Amino acid sequence: MMTECSNNNDNNNNNNNNNNNNKVQIDRTIFNNKPDIIILDYEMRTYMLTDVAISGDRNVTNKEAEKVLKYKDLTIEIQRIWKVKTMVIAVIIGATGTISKSFRKYVSYIPGNHELKELQRTALLGTAHLLRKVLTLRYNGVNAGTSDIRTMNS
Repeated sequence: MMTECSNNNDNNNNNNNNNNNNKVQIDRTIFNNKPDIIILDYEMRTYMLTDVAISGDRNVTNKEAEKVLKYKDLTIEIQRIWKVKTMVIAVIIGATGTISKSFRKYVSYIPGNHELKELQRTALLGTAHLLRKVLTLRYNGVNAGTSDIRTMNS
């Protein structure tokens, strides 16, 4: 299987002047033409637009539907121009590891071996890291407005 992968986040931090290289090149204006990852499979003639997000646990299904609809116009244009099968892969995990019913299906389209437990663990560790960082700032009085511990605990 001959695949090519393009990660649109790689160049964002290093080269802001060359921002147009990350967009999918099409002949008309579509605002949502910059998915997180693009996977091309030359043998199967498929073009996979992958968008990744960590959302609140209650919004996993809604966020998944939002991502699929977000790239609908782009999918139609790619199919029209390049005559390839195009699909949107929405990889959405809740902040505590919650997944939707279709999560496994979406992940199975991505080449390679992906352990569900590892993906959930990564999301959970990221959430714990952010909470630790915010709570440490509050405890040290940076955003608390006071150094009184009793005020911060209420």
